[in-house]
Amino acid sequence: MSHPDVITAWHRLVQQRDLAALDSLLADDVVFHSPVVHTPQRGKAITTQYLRGALLVLNNASFRYEREIVGTHDAVLEFSTTIDGILINGVDLIRWNDAGRITDFKVMVRPLKAINLLHQKMGEMLQRLQSGHQQAQQQQ
Repeated sequence: MSHPDVITAWHRLVQQRDLAALDSLLADDVVFHSPVVHTPQRGKAITTQYLRGALLVLNNASFRYEREIVGTHDAVLEFSTTIDGILINGVDLIRWNDAGRITDFKVMVRPLKAINLLHQKMGEMLQRLQSGHQQAQQQQ
């Protein structure tokens, strides 16, 4: 997958809210850097969980990418959204390998009150996703 294709696929995933597409877009050894968790999260499973949570929390009707800078294996996508009346401004720093799989995903957010709100909302969403996953496993 060429570099524009990775970003095109990411934009399609975000626009269509196609969370299943994460599996084919992420490398197995992908690393996720959260704006609110100190340590990098390593591996496809935990990265998928964080990105699913972030897409569900941030990707509302006001979400939009405002600017992007794309290189051969890296991109910076600036976004904005509003949650509970608070404007959230941030960037997704995305790196991918020659196979077109994302290997590193870093989210940076401003201002402080947006980070605090995101921390609260992401905690709630990750807890709901974890509960749903556990219930699905119990039903099998």
